Parts: sequence; structure tokens; C-alpha cells
Amino acid sequence: MVVGLWKGRVWLRLEAKAGEVGCRGLGGRSRIKVRFGGAFNINSMAEPASLAMEQMGSENEEQEQISKLLTGMNDEHGGVIVEMTTEPMDAHVFSSLLRTSISHWRQQGKKGVWIKFPIELVNLVEPAVKEGFYFHHAEPKYLMLVHWIPETTNTLPGNATHRVRIGAFIMNEKKEVLVVQEKNGVLRGTGVWKFPTGVVDEGEDICDAAVREVKEETGWMPFEEYLSQNFVQKNELLKYIADICLTKREGKYSGFSTVPTTTSFSDNKSYLYLSRQFLNNP
Repeated sequence: MVVGLWKGRVWLRLEAKAGEVGCRGLGGRSRIKVRFGGAFNINSMAEPASLAMEQMGSENEEQEQISKLLTGMNDEHGGVIVEMTTEPMDAHVFSSLLRTSISHWRQQGKKGVWIKFPIELVNLVEPAVKEGFYFHHAEPKYLMLVHWIPETTNTLPGNATHRVRIGAFIMNEKKEVLVVQEKNGVLRGTGVWKFPTGVVDEGEDICDAAVREVKEETGWMPFEEYLSQNFVQKNELLKYIADICLTKREGKYSGFSTVPTTTSFSDNKSYLYLSRQFLNNP
């Protein structure tokens, strides 16, 4: 068989036992004449320009399909995170984009989908819920919705439900402890002196939180005077904490101590809380 190209059209020459078979291009179609009689049509090769046009059309369709998807980032757990901008969007347009995106993510084998809605796009929350999304958590400026795509057990983590509070026991060489009186809260106006306490901020190390709270407070009092308060004597937890702190100061109790450590996630020091008495190294 010999194949050639002339003026953008294909011709071929076939050699067979029965004789010679010729073919010439006719408008993109070829008509083959056979020596031993009969005739039939076959599709010839497409012209180069036609192939290029088909390829361009395919690429345009792919780009058009991508433009109909929500923009998301892959997370580390096989899911997608979508952060919506504050630009207004029609709810019907969003619904169409979301359905197409979910179908696309399902084909990719994605699992959990997180969509962060700024407060300006509250109109899109209802259509998202109708597509299977549910509330995960809310902050003053945004609302996070999630959706589990596969028909397997949902392993998306729940939102944080607890806050960490700290209390600082500070004693000097005179056996005086740092105490405060609340300006707000249940102990306001009661005359009760207590240890500095507070709430750990988001992302704040617990030790840094303790130092911050202590720096915000002033006042010193003899330890025995603190213990003699009726409020402390009736509070089993406070009595237990005071006993632990005093015993630790005298070197009779190791308890949990902070050990500065480094991790593969950050160069900043983190703290590991443990009881050194169970370790071989000092």
C-alpha cells in the first residue's frame, strides 16, 4: 500500500493478488474502483486543517467546561476547599455551578468539600444546603459549610467545641502569691482574691497565654491568707490546686512539666506536657 498527499487530499495505491486498486480523493471522500468489478465508498483521512479545527474545538469545550466549575484548592485529605469571594452572585447561577462542580469532583474521587461563604454571600447558603451541604461552623465574618461526596462513612472532623482556660500560680521568695480581684464575672464585688485566670487565644501556646494573663494582673498576698479565704476553703478544686503548687515549689512533687520541643511543621518552639519522673533522662 502506498499513501500520498496531494493538495490536502489523500490518495493511496493498493496492491493485491487480484490486481491493482486505485483511489483518489473526492471532497474528503474516496471512491475505490476494483478491477474485478464493483465499487464501494470509504472515508479517507481528514485534511490537516480539519484535524486542527477538531482539536481546537475539543480544547475550547474543555476550557468552557472548566469555566463552569467553582474554583477550589485540594486539601491534604482528598477533599476540596472553596473560598468564595465577596463578589455578588445570583443564587440560580451558583446552584448550577455547584451541581456541575460536585459532579466533576465526584469523578475525580474527591471526598469532603468545604465552602467558605463571606457574610456578604448569605443568599447562597440556602441553595448550598439544598445540594447536600450542612453547617460546620460560623465566625463573625464567614460561614463554613461542608459536604461528604462518596457513599461511605463521613470522616469530616467536627468543629471545636471547647476552649482552653489557664490559671497561674505565682509565688515569690517571701511565700507570697499573685492574686487578683475580678472586675467582671461571678466574683465581681465579692472581695474574693483569686489566681490570675483567662482564656487561651486561637493559635496561642498555653504557656504564652499564662505569661500574658499574669502580666495583665497585679497584687501580692501571703499564701496562708489566700488559703484562709472562705471561698477557697469551700472550693475543693482550688484547695487541691493550691496544695499541688505549694508541694511543687518545695520540690516534693514533679507533676506535669513543660518541655520545649521542635516539630516538622514549624521552627517555633512547642511545649510537651509530661511527668519527668517517668523518664530516664533528666
